Amino acid sequence: MTSAYFIGIDVGTSGVRAVIIDTKGNVVKTAKSLMSAHGDNRRDPMVWWAATDDVLKRLNIDVDIKAVCIDATSGTVLPIERDGTPIADALMYNDSIDDNAIIGRISEVAPATSAVHGSSSALARAVSLQVGGRPYRIIHQADWIAGMLCGQFDISDESNSLKTGYDPVARCWPAWLAEAGLEPQLLPQVIPAGTPHRQIQSSVAKKYKLATDAVLVAGVTDGCASFLATGAAETGDCVTALGSTITMKMLCDQPLFEPNYGVYSHRIGDRWLAGGASNSGGNVLAHFFSDEKIVQLSSAIDPTAAVSHDYYPLLSPGERFPHNDAQWQGCITPRPEADEDFLHCLLAGMADIEALGYQRLRELGAPAIRSMRTVGGGAANDVWSEIRKQTLSARFAPSLSTEAAVGAALLARDAISTSAC
Repeated sequence: MTSAYFIGIDVGTSGVRAVIIDTKGNVVKTAKSLMSAHGDNRRDPMVWWAATDDVLKRLNIDVDIKAVCIDATSGTVLPIERDGTPIADALMYNDSIDDNAIIGRISEVAPATSAVHGSSSALARAVSLQVGGRPYRIIHQADWIAGMLCGQFDISDESNSLKTGYDPVARCWPAWLAEAGLEPQLLPQVIPAGTPHRQIQSSVAKKYKLATDAVLVAGVTDGCASFLATGAAETGDCVTALGSTITMKMLCDQPLFEPNYGVYSHRIGDRWLAGGASNSGGNVLAHFFSDEKIVQLSSAIDPTAAVSHDYYPLLSPGERFPHNDAQWQGCITPRPEADEDFLHCLLAGMADIEALGYQRLRELGAPAIRSMRTVGGGAANDVWSEIRKQTLSARFAPSLSTEAAVGAALLARDAISTSAC
């Protein structure tokens, strides 16, 4: 396998990215294509495919590609005909359903621990797609892109299927889905993420210069792919995303489901990716300071010094994790006179939230932190990183990559390496 290479394709909200990696995980080539270059309708699957086709051409493949793996937005679903032709526009990961009858019916029959509750659940979107049409199947975004490569549209993975109601513990579509209003025959077959399953069509392989024996590997959601891209691979490995909010994820040996804290688990092979997200994060920092100002003020902060005030940085009441309270009151007062002191208190308060989040996961059955990796805009702030290191008392490790496409490519590599053993 010394000359084998692998492609990861990330179908995101604004564009498609693709990478080629070698057996060591080194990125050999990258390409990207904006959805806007191919159409204005982000719900149109043909726009997704045009961007995917574009990146595969841009890769200008000249190496021996053995496998391709796709990640895509979590909970995006679309209705198709038998040959994969979309019947209507997709419903995206953040589209809400305003039909209270659908939402209420799901709430009545779905277990509390299932990730299908609420107006923005993928299951609610899937049920609504049955109305006004008779689809052959309802599948996920990643499933459809994979189908365009292999010519068959009947396979999904355990990660992308989670929010549509798939039971990752029993590894099946549960019987209550029919009671929730979704016809069972519409659902695709589900296989474990990282499973080689279909050979890529010969015409497709020829078009993009893939190996004639190149196969598809069952993918994951974009969030899971981003986690894998960092190099986190062992039980207890954690990744915190410091974006507009603070998202905490950990690889566990057992699933964690706690709807009261927004904690659920994606199954990746025989392990579980569990986590939750706080409403605190970069949105609070951006409310008070520009990016340039944060850089300037951070240079004046001594991360080893004690802060003058204990904060819980929120802009408005309400928290999801590590507390679950719609009325949870944050604290960002009193404000110190010096802006650098104020920023120091905000960063320290967010580090405390992060530490409490991982403590909450531990209380729910997660292992101790083995390592910590960081992604998102906040990862570039060295002062914040130093404050977090002291607060979390964890071993910080560098991220291999922050590109979800790399996570998908690593999944493809590991699948072929394992099957070759």
